[in-house]
Amino acid sequence: MKISVETLVHAPIAQVWRAYTTPADIAQWNAASADWHTTAATVDLRAGGEFSSRMEAKDGSMGFDFAGTYTRVVTHELIEYEFGGRLAQIVFADGANGVTVRVSFDAETTHSVEQQREGWQAILDNFKAHVERKA
Repeated sequence: MKISVETLVHAPIAQVWRAYTTPADIAQWNAASADWHTTAATVDLRAGGEFSSRMEAKDGSMGFDFAGTYTRVVTHELIEYEFGGRLAQIVFADGANGVTVRVSFDAETTHSVEQQREGWQAILDNFKAHVERKA
């Protein structure tokens, strides 16, 4: 099953793309709640390139690496990747009012569809806020 989340970011496409693909920016927005953060991120933005974000609870109680391999990259338009046997796609649609960022991903079986949607939407909402603060 595919789950999709999206947001409209009021900023130029180049700025949106850069914030989504730059490790220093990723570390600032990549968390689903205020009690989590990304402590390190790497990006090799090309088909076959790998990425990783170390996500940890701020109290140090737990953490995990969100990692995978890019399968297709079209600058300012599309990122597709594989992570843990699942697939994800990010579409960047530049429009008159900003950039719509739509993330679609294969659901996993540990958490409910609603929990997954809420978590990924929260991360995307943090992304939007981060980009718009910098705009």
